[in-house]
Amino acid sequence: QVHLVESGGGLVQPGGSLRLSCLASGRAFAHYTMGWFRQAPGKEREFVAAHTWIGNAVYGDSMKGRVTISRDNDNDTLYLQMNGLKPEDTAVYYCAVANRVLTRDLTVEDSSWGQGTQVTVSS
Repeated sequence: QVHLVESGGGLVQPGGSLRLSCLASGRAFAHYTMGWFRQAPGKEREFVAAHTWIGNAVYGDSMKGRVTISRDNDNDTLYLQMNGLKPEDTAVYYCAVANRVLTRDLTVEDSSWGQGTQVTVSS
């Protein structure tokens, strides 16, 4: 059974940085696409970034240019470096892993999820 645990969220001032981590367990993740979504109160879950199983980084429009996704397959850990944070980035950030092996797609409907980590950007 897949188990994802996010960490690294918190309160940060506008313009600040955070690094989120996602520790995965339950399977060998090297052949699965993983990524990050976020959800603000009253809004739908939104794609932030994905790291495909073949090693490509894909970014959503909302944070493109301000985030970098990376992964350490030896330690089954996914990272999201976030810079230049804005108040509108305030949300719960979720780690996700595709349910299907060897696919580059990461969708809300066909992924497994962590519990999320709160990111609050405020002065």
